[in-house]
Amino acid sequence: MTLSEELTWRGFVNQTTLKNLAELDDKPRAIYFGVDPSGAGMQIGNLASAMMVRQLAANGHTVYLLLGGATGMIGDPDGKLDERDLRAVDEIETNKAEIKRQYESLFSGLDIHIVDNNDWFQHIHYLSFLRDIGKHVPMSMMLGRDFIQTRLGEGGNGISYAEFSYALIQAYDFLHLYREHGVTLQLCGADQWGNAIAGVDMIRRIEGAEAHVLSTPLVINHATGRKFGKTEGGAVWLNPEFTSPYKFYQFWLNVDDAGVIEYMKIYTVLSCEEIEEIAAQQSEAPERRVAQKRLAYEVTKIVHGQERADAARDATNVLFGGAPLEGAEVIEMLSHELPTGTIGESVSDILVASGIAKSKGEVRRLIAGSAISLNGQKISDDIQVTTQSLLKKGKNTFVLVR
Repeated sequence: MTLSEELTWRGFVNQTTLKNLAELDDKPRAIYFGVDPSGAGMQIGNLASAMMVRQLAANGHTVYLLLGGATGMIGDPDGKLDERDLRAVDEIETNKAEIKRQYESLFSGLDIHIVDNNDWFQHIHYLSFLRDIGKHVPMSMMLGRDFIQTRLGEGGNGISYAEFSYALIQAYDFLHLYREHGVTLQLCGADQWGNAIAGVDMIRRIEGAEAHVLSTPLVINHATGRKFGKTEGGAVWLNPEFTSPYKFYQFWLNVDDAGVIEYMKIYTVLSCEEIEEIAAQQSEAPERRVAQKRLAYEVTKIVHGQERADAARDATNVLFGGAPLEGAEVIEMLSHELPTGTIGESVSDILVASGIAKSKGEVRRLIAGSAISLNGQKISDDIQVTTQSLLKKGKNTFVLVR
């Protein structure tokens, strides 16, 4: 399977200015992909695009990964009905550091170069930018953007000059990378198509050269029809401080049957043969959730490393698969996810102190109703817990005793 065929098979191809995607098969290019530090790193929507970038990097293309230190000072207005709140400089720096860490992790071992657009924008004078760049950008192109029309139209909330200029600033990134590194292809999510095209147009007008864009489609949750990665608790982050490796694993473990194979093509590096075999197993026995389990493990391994992926898998097996409570990594992970109790206390003391039960009387009634188990075994008395254990109330409420 050629690179262009694999990109298509995996579902990465949305829109492109390339006349033939097969142009990517034989001639290596310098390409770029960027993320603004508007949040604490990437979410799994960004991850879909990053996985497409990874495919190209693994096939001999040189990748420039951009940190939006300058563009992050403004914030992309595309798709927003209201003006963004500006981020504090310290927050932008913290977010940039997290995105850089994620870049280095996701693209480990591949030919990548991390750049920050603030490194060139901080040296550009305003009047020089207007003369050398702004003079070549027609207002009709900028005013024609759908979100601009919405913000300026009847009932719209307006737009500041800063946000109006965002596309011009991002377009210059493409021009700069073309001039300095020979970058001729921008990779992006579907929502960045307009900004990317502005860069293509700028390179054509100023340099008389050809550049291109390849966007990946918006990933849709097949069960809800909404944007993939949005949960009741908010977005799913790659930053472990916002979405823990265990919760990250659980998200993938609980994806819908209808979309699981599509998600596997996008979010893992498993081969076509491996994925087709998993799809066959899933079709034969969907209740075993073979695809969800493999997807959860593979994506967690890519984002958080094998050790945390192993711990998340094993912790899940302890809670829901009857596996024994053992392993320092598993216990440490569970200690951040569950209420905890102390060895030497009674079951009732632990359950009341952890808020699982309101009173010792309630615990006695739960025990009498066979609703309390200790390490997988129903208990009949309010016993003292003398070893590291897992207390369970009902089907899904746990306390880790350490």
